[in-house]
Amino acid sequence: MPVITLTTDFGASDHFVGTMKGVILGIAPRATIVDITHEIPPYDLNEGAFVIAQAWRYFPKRTIHVIVVDPGVGSARRPILAEAGGQFFIAPDNGVLSMIYDAAPQKVRVISNPKVIGKQVSRTFHGRDVFAPAAAHLAAGVPAPKFGKLITDYVRSFLLKPERIARHVWTGTVLKVDRFGNLITNLHIDDFADVKTRPIELRVGLERIHRLALTYAETAIGELFAIVGSSGYIEVAANQASAAKKLGCGSGSPVELEIFYE
Repeated sequence: MPVITLTTDFGASDHFVGTMKGVILGIAPRATIVDITHEIPPYDLNEGAFVIAQAWRYFPKRTIHVIVVDPGVGSARRPILAEAGGQFFIAPDNGVLSMIYDAAPQKVRVISNPKVIGKQVSRTFHGRDVFAPAAAHLAAGVPAPKFGKLITDYVRSFLLKPERIARHVWTGTVLKVDRFGNLITNLHIDDFADVKTRPIELRVGLERIHRLALTYAETAIGELFAIVGSSGYIEVAANQASAAKKLGCGSGSPVELEIFYE
């Protein structure tokens, strides 16, 4: 029984998600459809990239992931089918799969076969007319090579990676604000292991944060601090409060990390 996941910025108040599911089930009625989230902020490719990168590893092999965060819908941007880590990813070619590409070797195809998409393709709803039917046909047994030719010029975003701006200073960005108001940065602990043992300064908004906590419980109510989240990325948090509100920061806000060695 094939598994198809959906990650979009469509929200829950409109018919878009339900319509996509109807298209999928009309082609692949035995598919199991899993909603990862439909609450990506509109057009936020970085958050879309982060969310699918956190979720995909926990699904069975050959799961089909559909990601529709698509500010370029109706333009010349291509629909693509990527294979990576034993799973499939169907999305617009706009960089939303960049963190997948960093995580595993990939093969990427442009979806060009008219037999695997809708008969009529609107200019504004490719989730329904392109991505949902493509996922359903893949789930129904159409092999990946039938979707289109392999490409190597697919779009990758380098904004998802921190940049060194001085010997021990890096600039990064907030990838996501979770529902608790934690600011999830693109600073991964695997790349900055010294923050565990060296003094640091994390500059966010107008604040300079020096504390890296192991747990929320060891901090004072309302205190701002850094913590390594379950994703492995350094987060800015406030105990039982919203760091995002305290700092006036959100997705896309810049951060700076300095590690002191002397």
